[in-house]
Amino acid sequence: MSFLGPARSSKLIDTAWRMAFRLGFPLALLWWRLRRPRHEGALVAVHVGAALLLVRSSYRIAWNFPGGSVRHGETPEAAARRELAEEIGLVAYSMLPRGVASGIWDGRRDQVHFFELRLDRLPELQLDNREIIAARLVLPEELRGMRLTGPVAAYLGGPPSPDCDPTRL
Repeated sequence: MSFLGPARSSKLIDTAWRMAFRLGFPLALLWWRLRRPRHEGALVAVHVGAALLLVRSSYRIAWNFPGGSVRHGETPEAAARRELAEEIGLVAYSMLPRGVASGIWDGRRDQVHFFELRLDRLPELQLDNREIIAARLVLPEELRGMRLTGPVAAYLGGPPSPDCDPTRL
């Protein structure tokens, strides 16, 4: 399916943020691989009919679901709602919890809570154009050839990413 481009134009500050993410992420990966910290995240699988919404971060190649870290004192569902609004401008009133996956992703001992949002049509997205630079609706048959993050592969029941070793948790 087609790419869903950013809803607003790129500004100098957006470019600076993308550069910070691109420089900072490899350093974070190195730190996480050395320290193996525990991390808790929340991701939202947005289904639009038969298609699934995937997003691409400015700092990684693989496609992911909208979402991110669960902050201290925040519930996973609140984190999922917050990240959905921050990253793509989508406000969700009713999401369904769809389980938890654990693994070592990006060098961290990760526990990811999954939520599903089912829509009849996709509203206009407002990509933050800093962390999230692209969004795409993908049909199930298109997923096979795509590079996906470890948590997305776990949600879809596919093979884990190469850096995921659940036995090392």
